Amino acid sequence: MLKKMTLLFGLMASILFSLVAQAESYPSDPYALVDTAAKQTFARLKADQSQIKQNPDHLRVIIREELLPYIDTRFAAYKVLGNQIKETTPAQRDAFVQVFTEYMVSSYADALAHFDKQVVKVEPGKPATGSITAVSVSVKESGKPDLFLEFKLRKNNKTGEWKAFDMVAEGISLLSAKQSELGGLIRQNGIDAVIAQLQAHNAKPLALKS
Repeated sequence: MLKKMTLLFGLMASILFSLVAQAESYPSDPYALVDTAAKQTFARLKADQSQIKQNPDHLRVIIREELLPYIDTRFAAYKVLGNQIKETTPAQRDAFVQVFTEYMVSSYADALAHFDKQVVKVEPGKPATGSITAVSVSVKESGKPDLFLEFKLRKNNKTGEWKAFDMVAEGISLLSAKQSELGGLIRQNGIDAVIAQLQAHNAKPLALKS
């Protein structure tokens, strides 16, 4: 019995230490967050090129593991629903968040599919004073014009954590594009039909564009 209790307390201590370590390692400000997320994601894209070429769906794995932990997918999904959220049930909202999260994974994977040899630089910015801020990122590649990205972030009032909810590439907001694309469909066909449509879309394999 004593041996079992020792093992149990050891397991509990291990779990607690792991949770504390995760909390301490989470970036404390929006610029550190974007820097961490961008470096991890682009390094993984570069390292896994052979796997991506063999199986483009591996891009989704990279986005889920390296970028998704820093994205507020529920906030983004609710922004897409807009005023239509009043017409939904809690179960419908949860289902939409789930399929929209996978939809965003595919969208980010598609947007970042051809990044492998670039150098990423998070531009210095002013300290965030409100709950919403933006962080600029420049992507440099020899012989090509610089590409400019902007990540919009929101601070969670309860946890104090910053998370991204939108990426703007060359002036085009990914979230705004999805709002225009899906908002009208939700109004016309209802949220259940759009959830089914997104599920079908998410089930399709990714294909690398030439």
